[in-house]
Amino acid sequence: MYLARVYVTLKPSVNDPVGRTIRGGLRNLGFGSIISVRSGKYFEIRLDAESGVEAMSAVDGMCDKLLANPVIESYRFELESLGDMPATDIS
Repeated sequence: MYLARVYVTLKPSVNDPVGRTIRGGLRNLGFGSIISVRSGKYFEIRLDAESGVEAMSAVDGMCDKLLANPVIESYRFELESLGDMPATDIS
């Protein structure tokens, strides 16, 4: 069993209106030192795989096919082995 922590962010060249809005809100709340904010998505995925290599390949495929739009987003992930921990529903 593995736990993947997936981070999806907009590529640096892509405009981020959500990030700009958050930056404005933070400045209005008195956090004037904020230079910029970039928004993104975070996923935690538990999966059953025979090996770390198999788990990495599966998560990479999930990101390529569904979790990230490769035209405007980049992704990275961390993979943690959970050993023989019983599966629990985290949805």
